[in-house]
Amino acid sequence: MGLILSAWLNGPAADGVPSSPSAFPPLAVPTSSRVALILNSSAVSPGDRRSHWSSQHHSPHFQLSQCKQEVTRAPAELSSDGVRAEVGVESGLHVWEVTWNPEHRGSHAVIGISRQDCPLQDSGYKVLVGGDSLSWGWELQTNQLWHGGETLACFPCERRGSLRLKSSDSLHSKETDAPLRIPERVQLVLDADAGTLGFAVHGSFLGVAFRGLPPGVELFPAVSSVRGGAQIVLRYLNGTTRNPPALKALCGLSILQNLGQQGQNQVDKLPLPPLLQHYLLSSF
Repeated sequence: MGLILSAWLNGPAADGVPSSPSAFPPLAVPTSSRVALILNSSAVSPGDRRSHWSSQHHSPHFQLSQCKQEVTRAPAELSSDGVRAEVGVESGLHVWEVTWNPEHRGSHAVIGISRQDCPLQDSGYKVLVGGDSLSWGWELQTNQLWHGGETLACFPCERRGSLRLKSSDSLHSKETDAPLRIPERVQLVLDADAGTLGFAVHGSFLGVAFRGLPPGVELFPAVSSVRGGAQIVLRYLNGTTRNPPALKALCGLSILQNLGQQGQNQVDKLPLPPLLQHYLLSSF
């Protein structure tokens, strides 16, 4: 069966996958098997409490929806406002997705991770998530990383710089110097055991943005905004422990990666027993 499956994967069905028009696949970095598996696994139920914004820990200018998954910032002048999730984590590898329309971000639009006591409201227009030592944030308009009230680096600019050196096209160079337009959906990848926070977009893991997050401390997804009418949705996608992934899960991931984006719609045609086909369809 292994030879038959190998021939099927390497045959015409796996060829001709069109390249993505997104600017992010070239910026993707290699990931561990744990990260690759969790980014490709099916999401948990949308009703999971880890998808809820906190009804207590938010600026008074943020209004929660009835389901608690969406917050809306009310119009307010000279105010910076934040909100964090209802449920935090102290261990394990976890992925949340934040949905935020780029047209409704404005300046100082930040997503990231905070500790329990991170300030969530201040006067003026400023970065809140990342604005102190209790939080770590990615400012989406400028691509800048923030922590301790300071900008640390552009993200993922190091990788963009290496790509720019490979191009002799001056127009392309100017385009890569400008901040990337971050799409509506961004995944936060928090490894609480390793103390790292990374980000993924369009299925591409852009790498670790922050290291040295405190161990054994409850950490929460958080956002901050100064834009009136900004609507931000939180969705917990998946999580796992520090234990190595199961061999079955790794084999399933390998099959899907070989299939490519188009081939993943043909899982039911693989020369596999029905139980294995069902596992691939239900788990990824």
